[in-house]
Amino acid sequence: MVDFAGWSMPVQYASIVAEHQATRSQAGLFDVSHMARIRFDGPQAEAFLDRIVSRRVAGMAPGQIRYAVVTNHEGGILDDVLVYHLSDRQTSEPYYQMVVNASNRRKIVSWIEANVSGGPASDFVDRTHETAMISLQGPRAYELLKPLAATDPLSLKYYTGVETELGGAPGILSRTGYTGEDGWELIVPADSVAKIWESLIEHGATAAGLGARDTLRLEAGMPLYGHELTEEIDPFQAGLAFAVDLDNRDFPGRDALAKLRDDTSRPRRAGLEVDGRRVPREGYDVLSGGKSAGRITSGTFSPTLNQPIAMCYLPRELTVPGTQVEVDVRGSAEPARVVKPPFYRRKS
Repeated sequence: MVDFAGWSMPVQYASIVAEHQATRSQAGLFDVSHMARIRFDGPQAEAFLDRIVSRRVAGMAPGQIRYAVVTNHEGGILDDVLVYHLSDRQTSEPYYQMVVNASNRRKIVSWIEANVSGGPASDFVDRTHETAMISLQGPRAYELLKPLAATDPLSLKYYTGVETELGGAPGILSRTGYTGEDGWELIVPADSVAKIWESLIEHGATAAGLGARDTLRLEAGMPLYGHELTEEIDPFQAGLAFAVDLDNRDFPGRDALAKLRDDTSRPRRAGLEVDGRRVPREGYDVLSGGKSAGRITSGTFSPTLNQPIAMCYLPRELTVPGTQVEVDVRGSAEPARVVKPPFYRRKS
């Protein structure tokens, strides 16, 4: 167990590799209650969110979920978030929810408060501590989840969600995740989650901790805040252009991003497959022609691919797939080649 943004979190329950492989072949169960959950209500909720995130919120269909980023005035990434458009089961009133990285919760709440003035405002409440969030991922996720869900999980398309009953408790079910596998995330009252968790474990899910979550998301080529994403990195560098809508919109950082979009001088995110068995760790230099060209932001030994993999930022001309580079692993220059993430794609 380790401290993670004020939460006591498991690095592993038994073995990182075993938990990783169980998620790829069966079903991994993750406690992600540390992710902040902020609810936005009122007639101005849509317009307000449209003013503070990089991706268009106006026009989102009920049940739709969008990945977006929150940027500062210089275009740097304050956080990457999920925005949900949902309908309250009791009142049928529409509302929105934003899921935020744990380490950025206070920063994003402060950013929301700072942007309430100057345009349409929304009532919002931080529901992180009154709810819990768990994630069931892998080929058997549907089989294990279906008996607990009042809504058929397969009725949800990828990146959609719905208010429903989960294990007899009111909650939110969404077809989302951070592993590269198909799966679902459940948000339920905090006092209901243990029963649901224990039922899923009893029927065959494998509890998985932060270690497996990191190796899985890295194989899937998903960036992690504090590593691939920071306030010094803009969305275009990070390969997140799909999450930025600039036309006919105004949000913090919009004008800066309009200039950065075509800036080819800034490093870009790239993947690396490394020869041998030595793992490239965060901070290690990536070499081109014997000179440092960038640094590793995340690296691991991939249990699925059986080789070291990493992500880094490199000059644009070096991000072409197949480009040969080296990684300085404790003084040894290990051969590597540039690839376009993801490193792993599920077969179906």
